[in-house]
Amino acid sequence: MRRPTPAQTRNLVAALDVGSSKVSAMIAEPGEDGRLRILGTGQRESRGVKRGFVADMERSETAIREAVEQAERIAGTNIDQVFVGYSAGGLVGSVASVEVGIGGRRISQEDVEALLDAGRNSIDPEGRMVLHAMPALYTIDDLTGVKKPRGLHADKLAVDIHVVAADPSPVKNLDLCVRSAHLGVEAIVASPVAAGKACLSDEERELGVALVELGAGVTNVSVFAGGMLAGLQSIPLGGSDITDDIASAFGTRRNEAERIKCFYGSAMMSPRDNHEMIELAPMAGGQEGIEASRITRAQLVTVIRQRLEHLAAEIEAALKSLGFSGPFGRQVVLTGGGAELKGMADYAQGVLGRTVRVGRPNMPGLPEAHSGPAFSTLAGLAQFAAAGETDIRIGIPKAAGDAKAGGSIVQRLIAAFRTQY
Repeated sequence: MRRPTPAQTRNLVAALDVGSSKVSAMIAEPGEDGRLRILGTGQRESRGVKRGFVADMERSETAIREAVEQAERIAGTNIDQVFVGYSAGGLVGSVASVEVGIGGRRISQEDVEALLDAGRNSIDPEGRMVLHAMPALYTIDDLTGVKKPRGLHADKLAVDIHVVAADPSPVKNLDLCVRSAHLGVEAIVASPVAAGKACLSDEERELGVALVELGAGVTNVSVFAGGMLAGLQSIPLGGSDITDDIASAFGTRRNEAERIKCFYGSAMMSPRDNHEMIELAPMAGGQEGIEASRITRAQLVTVIRQRLEHLAAEIEAALKSLGFSGPFGRQVVLTGGGAELKGMADYAQGVLGRTVRVGRPNMPGLPEAHSGPAFSTLAGLAQFAAAGETDIRIGIPKAAGDAKAGGSIVQRLIAAFRTQY
C-alpha cells in the first residue's frame, strides 16, 4: 500500500541512514536563518544489511519503512523524497584536476561553466558509479585556493574536483530497497561526506584532518584538506566484530555480548578491572540447570583490545596510503557508533600517535538520543540536503578522458590553503 502524499507543500528535507546495526530517519525544515529545525526522527534495528550492503531486501525495506513512518508520526507530516546515506565498502575517493586557457581577460560565468564541463568529461569512474563530483578549489595562474574566480583576470583557470565513487551493484540495491518502501531517492550520499559535514569544523577541513567512522560493519577512513574530501578508504571491520568476539570468547548470545560491551566495555585497562565481576547469560540461557556465568571486566577489556589492535593497524595503514602523514597529519576525529566505546579516543591517540577527539553532530535541536557520534551521518545528510551543494555528475561518461589525481594530494591541498594566509 502506497504511503500518503504530503498534504501541503513545505520546504522539508528528509534524511535516511541505512546502516548495518540501525536504520534511522530524520525530517527537518530549513529556517530563514539557514538553520535546520528538526521535526521528527525515527529509528529501527537494521535487519537486512551486512557490512553496509543490502543482504535481505524484504527485511531492509521493512526497517526503512518503519523508521520513516516513526519520523513522520513525530513530525506530523509525510515525506516522499529522501537523501540516503551509503556506507558500504567499495567507496573510493580522489581529486581530479582540469585546466582551461583564459588568455589574460576577465573570467566570465561562461568560462567557469566551460571549465566544469571539461572537468565532467575528464572524470573516469573506471566502472564505478560516481556519487559525488563537486568542484572545490579553483586556481588562477599560480594562485591556488580561489573560491570565486569570476570577474578576475587570468591566463589560466583550473579547478580541483572531489570525486567519490562506489561499486554500482550495492548502490543500485540500496536505491531499489528505498524505492520499494515507496520513497523517492533524491540522492545517495557517501557517509564520509555527510559525517564530515556534521562533525568537522571548517577550519579542520581546511588545515587537514582525518575522519574515522567506526560503524557496526564498516570503518571508513577519509582525509579532508584544503576544505575538501581528498581521499577515502573502507575497512571491512567494525563494532559488530567486537561484539562477535565477546560472544565467542564467553559463550553468550550476540545481544548479551552487545549489552556488556556497551555497559562495561572499554578500550583502556584499569587496575580495578580485575576485581569487577560481570554476570552474563549463557548461550542456552533459560534452560533448566544452566546458570549465568561470571567474568572479570579485565577479561572483557582484553578481548575488546585484541580486536582494536587489529583495527588500529588497518586504520594506520589507510592513513599512510592516503598521504596523511608528517607535520600535517596530526588531527584525527573519531565518529560513528564505535566511537562511543569508553576510552576509545584515548586508546586511538596512544596507538596512532596523533591528536584524537570524538566527533558528534554539530546540529542544534537534535534529540538527546540522536546527539551522539552514532548519528553523525544522519545529521550530516540533513545538512547536506539543505546546503544544495554544487554537483557536476550529470552527463559523466562511464569512461572518458584522463583525470589527474596526485598521490600527495593531501599535502598539496594543505599547502594551497596555507599560501592564502
